[in-house]
Amino acid sequence: MQELLIIGYVWIEKTTGAGNRMLQLLNVFKNQNYSITFATPAQKTENSLNLTELGIEEKSIELNSSSFDDFVKELQPDVVLFDRFMMEEQFGWRVAEHCSKALRILDTEDLHFLRKTRHQQLKKKEQFSTEALLQSDEAKREIAAILRCDMSLIISAYEIKLLKEVFKIDEALLYNLPFLLDRIDAEAIQNWKSFEERAHFVFVGNFFHAPNVDAVLQLKSIWKSIRKQLPEVELHIYGAYVTKQIQQLHKPKDGFIIKGFAKDVLEVVKNARVVLAPIRFGAGIKGKLTEAMECGTPSVTTSIGAEGMHANLPWNGFIEDDFEKFASKAIELYTYDILWKKAQQKGIEIINLIYDKEKLVNSFTNRINETQEDLETHRTQNFLGSLLRHQTLQATKFMSKWIEEKNRKT
Repeated sequence: MQELLIIGYVWIEKTTGAGNRMLQLLNVFKNQNYSITFATPAQKTENSLNLTELGIEEKSIELNSSSFDDFVKELQPDVVLFDRFMMEEQFGWRVAEHCSKALRILDTEDLHFLRKTRHQQLKKKEQFSTEALLQSDEAKREIAAILRCDMSLIISAYEIKLLKEVFKIDEALLYNLPFLLDRIDAEAIQNWKSFEERAHFVFVGNFFHAPNVDAVLQLKSIWKSIRKQLPEVELHIYGAYVTKQIQQLHKPKDGFIIKGFAKDVLEVVKNARVVLAPIRFGAGIKGKLTEAMECGTPSVTTSIGAEGMHANLPWNGFIEDDFEKFASKAIELYTYDILWKKAQQKGIEIINLIYDKEKLVNSFTNRINETQEDLETHRTQNFLGSLLRHQTLQATKFMSKWIEEKNRKT
């Protein structure tokens, strides 16, 4: 039995796309009979899952502490998976020093530097450019983490292309692994509610995530046009960690209703007629939009919302960046049942052709096994990675030891 250590940025929550992604990865490794330990320096929240119920060992670890060295030396994992580049920065050098033969995998979740740069350029009212990405300090940190690892899981086809073409990353270090979803079969379709049985628009998103906050602020202005044409229809906003800013938008008389945390997101989406997601910045792929397809619910989103999610297949609704047209398309999709049913069918095709768990998992586990079998050669061919590991190990190691010593004296 192989040992997997996951070093998490936060404890896993089902309320987030990142949490669901991590659960999918856990299931892959569990089904391959790995013994799994999930370790994180984060504090638990009321929404954190109890991983021991899933047969996974939980471990609290400290930043800048040699206690992690003792822990990892004793565990001696065969595979270490870093949840986001910040965890590789903090713990990668310790893993490399104390269990050098472990396969090191980085799960980027999404490219943080891409999301952050887009947000900064949006605030400055600048056009998005690859030049801005190349100048980003965050990009340098995240790319360095990718180079130091043996394999990085990239969730979006767009991000794979960006890393290869703009940052010239060797494709041997990258692996495109989108969400791992069940195929939509005839039985699932039969259980969906019909066009006539569904009502209202819905948005779902965790409000710790800045793109979701911005999307709801955009919906507030878009909603006026929609409500004017559909005066009896409501927009229901769901999500954990509702901020005061979002709560203040709650206007039931206008049909703009902040519902807050949803215990069962899929149940909410299954009952809605259309999902709205006017996302202006971000990265990765959007769980709210794959969930819509899984529930047979068409959506209206932006080009960034749909980015890297549907290959060359038509979207299950509309992609529109002009918010006046966005409102018109939302009304159209909500009103016409034939159009709605065609959009629903497109969602089935996207899930079954791009996110088929069975096909994706087989290829992924084969890649892990192949890399493990010839890890020394794989690392030899990644000279930039070995260079960065050498330099980072020295710099980060002594900075961390300095912080640890300083903490002892205070």
